[in-house]
Amino acid sequence: MDETENPAEAKRTTVGPPSVLEYLDPNYWNDRFTSEDHYEWLKDYSHFRHLIQQHIKPSSSVLELGCGNSQLSDELYKEGITKLTCIDLSSVAVEKKKKQLLSKGYKDIKVLEGDMLNLSFPDESFDVVIEKGTMDVLFVDSGDPWNPKPETVNKAMSMLQGVHRVLKPDGIFISIAFGQPHFRRPLFNAPEFTWSIEYTTFGDGFHYFFYILRKGCRLLEMNEVKKVDAPCLDLFQDELDNEDYLFRTNIDDVDDDS
Repeated sequence: MDETENPAEAKRTTVGPPSVLEYLDPNYWNDRFTSEDHYEWLKDYSHFRHLIQQHIKPSSSVLELGCGNSQLSDELYKEGITKLTCIDLSSVAVEKKKKQLLSKGYKDIKVLEGDMLNLSFPDESFDVVIEKGTMDVLFVDSGDPWNPKPETVNKAMSMLQGVHRVLKPDGIFISIAFGQPHFRRPLFNAPEFTWSIEYTTFGDGFHYFFYILRKGCRLLEMNEVKKVDAPCLDLFQDELDNEDYLFRTNIDDVDDDS
């Protein structure tokens, strides 16, 4: 990045790693976060702010999974949502995020090194758990999307079990993802979970999925994932040369080769 360039406006000179399998390597993320100050997966906050406002109150305690160098927590804080805890597996991302938030005076936000597959928080700790593109990484080596590898399913279930456990009885899990409802439903709808499942979409060139899982609201016979209408927000953005596009395309290629 040009030293005179505003990090908030900077674009990566290369788009993604040679193989999406590198997303599974912690060393890749440490190296990337060392040189990269900011990147937003699945659009920035302005594209789904209208959806967030429907589900997160200023008084909510919020856990963000896989914060990386996203500015999601910054944007939530500016909305008055100050009870924020962010975790990431990368120690580099955590240290850089701490410094960045302190430089803005956002002292209330906690940033911790942590594994979303093994959450260390007590039961029923948060009103909201949110992730943006983090769960998608678990599926880069999943094989057939209709019948993913057992190790992929086990990782995804470990994540969801932890999320369900740390949510308060009426808590909400928000998952912002590439993953389509017919692929995510078998995981979200596992019998051990008590949440209801709804989703809506946002985006222009791509449709990204905004899942809302409400703990304690599951019906006894729940086989459907309900799509809900949301106010439309269409902000033009060229998506064909960004990493989201290549990430999604390369996952499709991995699935086709399986």
